[in-house]
Amino acid sequence: MFMTPKTNPGNFFEDFRLGQEILHAVPRTVSEGDVALYIGLTGSRFALHSSDTFAQSIGYAGAPVDDLLAFHLIFGRTVADISLNAVANLGYAVGRFGVPLYPGDTIIAQSKVIGLKENSNHQTGIVYVHSIGRNQAGEIVLDYVRWVMVRKRDRVAPAPETSVPDLPPTLDVADIEVPAELDLAAYDDELAGSPHLWDDYEVGEKIDHVDGMTLEESDHMTATRLYQNNAKVHFNQHSEGQGRFGRRLIYGGHIISLARALSFNGLANAFRIAAINGGRHVNPSFAGDTIYAWSEVVEKIPLPDRQDVGALRLRTVATKDQPCAGFPSADTTGKYPDCVVLDLDYTVLMKRRG
Repeated sequence: MFMTPKTNPGNFFEDFRLGQEILHAVPRTVSEGDVALYIGLTGSRFALHSSDTFAQSIGYAGAPVDDLLAFHLIFGRTVADISLNAVANLGYAVGRFGVPLYPGDTIIAQSKVIGLKENSNHQTGIVYVHSIGRNQAGEIVLDYVRWVMVRKRDRVAPAPETSVPDLPPTLDVADIEVPAELDLAAYDDELAGSPHLWDDYEVGEKIDHVDGMTLEESDHMTATRLYQNNAKVHFNQHSEGQGRFGRRLIYGGHIISLARALSFNGLANAFRIAAINGGRHVNPSFAGDTIYAWSEVVEKIPLPDRQDVGALRLRTVATKDQPCAGFPSADTTGKYPDCVVLDLDYTVLMKRRG
């Protein structure tokens, strides 16, 4: 029988080239169903993303799509080209959220390879990509960098020349985008769920978000399919059963969403994520793990020409099977305990008094 290759095996590490530009297939129109399912999978309770009337009271046309749902949907566009053969997604930097995304909007994504580094085992390498998601009008919804460990097809294949990008530790305040329509004069903190506003937080303050959420295999797989993230490491138990862990990994983005949802208890008025400054998935998560989270206020940022809204730079750490009363984190050498699964540095917008 004569057969011709029609399927896409995905890119392996040696297939990438520095400067390579990729327009990702499968645009995605966001629906109300996506929003409802996201809430069902994460339990997120932020008022802005839950209520049209609340959103309209502060200037939005309606409830925008949760910032992290927008992130996942854009991320999902990139997987088939960037991380189909990934071992693990490792980290993020300089993520900037642009215009709000609404149900009915269509997103399309493109990426550029900005760094490559083969690992010493010659079996994998790190690929750094700069990805941009736009809506149907061409407006930027999200602009970010991530790096991912990708398998090599052939261990002895020549590796691309090493080039690691120099990434800033945080997004510059001038690049923080406040939606033009935002008007917080009628912001109702009682409906939002907390009396604590920007003025009430102090740099260095740590918040134990108290609650925990157990990972279910079905929740994780439904979430990852919702984003059309088809990375093998999350779905194929036949292949992953023969790998390092003997089981499928939970998509790290799902951990970010759970940590953000848990942070409502203590940060309910952090109504919008403005930036992802940096982040690391430091240990794997699996079905059956219970996720907890704590946050530290790293910086309080007044915004130019705005007296009604300020920014908080937060560090949120997520753990598995370990409550966060003791604020588990990295030690002085930078080594994390096994219970820590995520260390995320991001910036949120919050109502100011007066």
